[in-house]
Amino acid sequence: MAHLSREIVISKAKDVKALVLDVDGVLTDGTILYDSHGEQLQGFNVKDGLGIVTLIKNGIPVAVISSRGSNALKRRIEELGMGPVYTETKDKVQAFDGLLSTLRCQAREVAYVGDDWVDLPLLQRVGLAVAVADAMEPLKDYVHLVTGRPGGRGAVREVCDLILKAKGLWADTVNSFLDQ
Repeated sequence: MAHLSREIVISKAKDVKALVLDVDGVLTDGTILYDSHGEQLQGFNVKDGLGIVTLIKNGIPVAVISSRGSNALKRRIEELGMGPVYTETKDKVQAFDGLLSTLRCQAREVAYVGDDWVDLPLLQRVGLAVAVADAMEPLKDYVHLVTGRPGGRGAVREVCDLILKAKGLWADTVNSFLDQ
């Protein structure tokens, strides 16, 4: 898949009805830490979070498909109101098919953000395939867009803002913050 012109990427983003995210390396920087009790710790970017909440408020669900899970992730998903959520899944394609059924949309109406080979099957199926800036280099050859920011450091926010702008929701979103 070749990287597309900005105009074509915007056109694809305009058709997005749902955003689906990998977690490790996309919502986080890929670092996995454990506390002294063996509990997994993860850091999440607040800017990514506001972008997610803004999409959801505009009627665009933000889902998660991840092969891993943690209490930290569960809490963040609940805080942001994300869903559907598929964690600790061994078959991302099967989870994606379930997600499409739940959301009643087609693969071409989904944007997916990934960072490594396990994301490739979904990146090849969706209408807007996105890799974060620090994704594994060969993966970048299979996406429509590579973000300017790395995973866990604002990459998801870039995608959220792109979708809002492409759908003509940007001005109303900004004004909703000005009217507070």
